[in-house]
This record gives sequence, structure tokens and C-alpha cells, in this order.
Amino acid sequence: MLTVGIIGGAGYTAGELIRLLLNHSKTNIDFVYSTSNAGNKIYQIHQDLIGSTEMIFTNEINATVDVLFLCLGHGNSTTFLQKNSFSKNTKIIDLSNDFRLAADQNFEGKKFVYGLPELQKEKIKEASYIANPGCFATALQLAILPLAANKLLDNDVHINAVTGATGAGTSVSKTTHFTWRDNNFTHYKAFKHQHLGEIHQTIQQLQSNFDAEINFMPNRGNFSRGIFATTYTKFEGSLEMATKKYQTYYKDAAFTFISENDVHMKQVVNTNKCVLHLAKHGNKLLITSILDNLLKGASGQAVQNMNLMFGFEETLGLNLKANYF
Repeated sequence: MLTVGIIGGAGYTAGELIRLLLNHSKTNIDFVYSTSNAGNKIYQIHQDLIGSTEMIFTNEINATVDVLFLCLGHGNSTTFLQKNSFSKNTKIIDLSNDFRLAADQNFEGKKFVYGLPELQKEKIKEASYIANPGCFATALQLAILPLAANKLLDNDVHINAVTGATGAGTSVSKTTHFTWRDNNFTHYKAFKHQHLGEIHQTIQQLQSNFDAEINFMPNRGNFSRGIFATTYTKFEGSLEMATKKYQTYYKDAAFTFISENDVHMKQVVNTNKCVLHLAKHGNKLLITSILDNLLKGASGQAVQNMNLMFGFEETLGLNLKANYF
């Protein structure tokens, strides 16, 4: 049994992580750290966990846990690790964007590995420190990895993607308020979303001569969770050729699947799956990708990475049913 610590325990990703780990056969949660909620029962904040645990939040850490999950806001993981030391045997999985880019992956003697299993599973297995990918970055990279791996990205890539309200976190703001979000739709951070750095980095890793543009339009949807992304680029081959490339690339992927039919988010919400659909329109290949932003886009993928790092079955604790009806 692994002893687990969770830092930043009050947010959406932490709530999902706690739920997954409580039901994981190889983990025992040692502590859930939250300075603002210390002394409160976890189910008072994560109310879906009532009856599942009597644990309380703490403002103290155990520096010898086997694995530490950092569920902190972007920029805060670096500060936390500068102030707090852990055993050299403690493996760390960070869910923020602090260590995802190559320039940031070496931190105080710790080498963080980018934790996208479909890209570099073997490196994750050998890693002690993981930078968990962003939610949009996961959906969009899984849409184009097979093209980049086969050196077939020769033109601009155009992406339109929508995410649910949970993607903005628990803090209330103008654009997360129900009265603003309900029956509403808007884009944000047009062409300059922070996840573009991860995407460019991965493409360059697989296809170093890629010099076209990635045009990304992120949108806010009036639903709670899920990402629905459409990506298209010029592609001279046939749909059959593209499908074969994708099926070959993902043949050993535990959670990424190619659908013959059009996809919709109810297939993936509450699961760790990403489902892709391919279509050819003239000289363009359209790839639709769907996933749950809190699971495959965050906490589920973090548990998937933990499983790989400790030699467990990759799917352990992650065989979840979608909220289909």
C-alpha cells in the first residue's frame, strides 16, 4: 500500500483525486493539506464524499509519504516545494503548469518528466517527478500525436475547443457565476492560451521540422465538466490511411480510443477516457477529441501516471463508468 499526501486539498481536482484514491486498492491517503480548511472534515468541502471518509484537512505534512500530489494553483507548486522538503524516496506528481515546459523541468535537483502516457510511457515508468499535462493540452495533443509522430503535420493546425465551468477552478469570478455562465457562450485567451506551450513542445519532440501555426480558440461552455475539441489541418492522404495511423499509434493506449461514429461528451464525463473521431472533408482531416477535464485532463491522468511509476496495472482504480444517462 502506498502512503499518499495531497497538497491543496479543497479544489475540484483534489476532490476528484481523493475520490479516486479512496477507491484505489493500492493507496492509503495519509494526509490532505489545506491551510484554509485545517480541522474541517473533508466531506464538508467535497460533499460527494460524505459516507466515504471521516478524514479531516490538516495544515501539517508527512515528509516521508510514498507519493505526493500537488493540486495547487499555477505558480504555487514551486513556492511550496521551496518551503517544504520531502524524503528522497517520495515521488511527486504536480498538477499545475509549473514544470511542464523543458525550461522549468529541472528544479532543485528534481527532474520533472512530462506526464502524457500516450507520448512517453516508458519515461514515466522510470520517473520520480511528474508534470501532469493540462486539460486542454491533453485533449489537443491526443488529437494530433499520430500525425506528428508520422511527420504528417505539414500545414497550419486549427482548433476550436470548449470546456466546462470546472476548468476555471473553485474561485468565484465574473465568468464562473451561474447567472453569467448559464445559457451563455464565449471564447477567451484567443490564440494565446497557456497550454499552447505544451502542445508546441510535444510537436517539436515528434516532428522537429514543424514550422506552421497552431491556431487555438478556447471557449467557455455552460456545463460543468468536459472538453469537446475539433481540430483540423490539411491532409493529402485518405481517411483510411489516417485511421490506420491513429489505430496503430494508440494500439497500446489504455484510455485513448478511436470511434467510428460521431462522439459526444456523455461518452467520457466521469471517466479517464479520451475518445477521438476522424473525418475527411476535401483536403482537410477533422479530428474531434473529447475527455473529462477533471479526470483524463487532470486527476485521473495523475493516478494513471502514479500507476505507471509504481509498476501497477495502468488502469487500476480508473475503470469508471460514464454518466451516460
